[in-house]
Amino acid sequence: MPVMDKYNLILDSLQSLLENQNIQTISVSEIAQTAGIAKGSIYYYFSSKDAIVEALVERSYSTSIETAKLLAKQTNIPPFTRMALIFQACRNSSSEFLRQNTDTGSSMQEQSMLHHKYLRYIIMELKPVLTEIIRQGIDSREISFDHPAALAEIVLLVLTVKLDNTLIPSSPEEIEQTILGLISLLEKGTDNPKGSLNFLTLPYTERQK
Repeated sequence: MPVMDKYNLILDSLQSLLENQNIQTISVSEIAQTAGIAKGSIYYYFSSKDAIVEALVERSYSTSIETAKLLAKQTNIPPFTRMALIFQACRNSSSEFLRQNTDTGSSMQEQSMLHHKYLRYIIMELKPVLTEIIRQGIDSREISFDHPAALAEIVLLVLTVKLDNTLIPSSPEEIEQTILGLISLLEKGTDNPKGSLNFLTLPYTERQK
């Protein structure tokens, strides 16, 4: 069996087990049995069960993240339009995270653990992308800000925590107000006129209709 096929078979097996079990009760032996391979084979690909879980989280959200990365590289598009694409990637990933956890009936403890891994993956993957977009905006004088990496991290922290809506449960109206507050701070912090970045809310408000 090709290497990637076995790698994905292991992830598929864990995902299948998660449909009926809490992650704490699943052992590496069970994953191997479900995959139909020897337990020792799993350690060729993963150092631990935790590493398998992290790989499954990464695979689950990789499509929307890679799409955001590709679109963000299109430098002919204004930086804040590309930032809106990052917003949308966060929303797509958050929606998928919530759907999967609802479908599998995950416990609060399990959701918390997966939530931590989800946040870490999203922020680590998108921070350099968003930082580069902000730097390009600074170079083109469309953005005025001294700390692009810090701004990227602030934006991603607000988006990921608020939009997946598990750490601080909020109504759609409260989430929208938080996004509007973030946009207001972006406008002030980057010397853009008030209301000029309201288009960043469109993907969210359209989703609520």
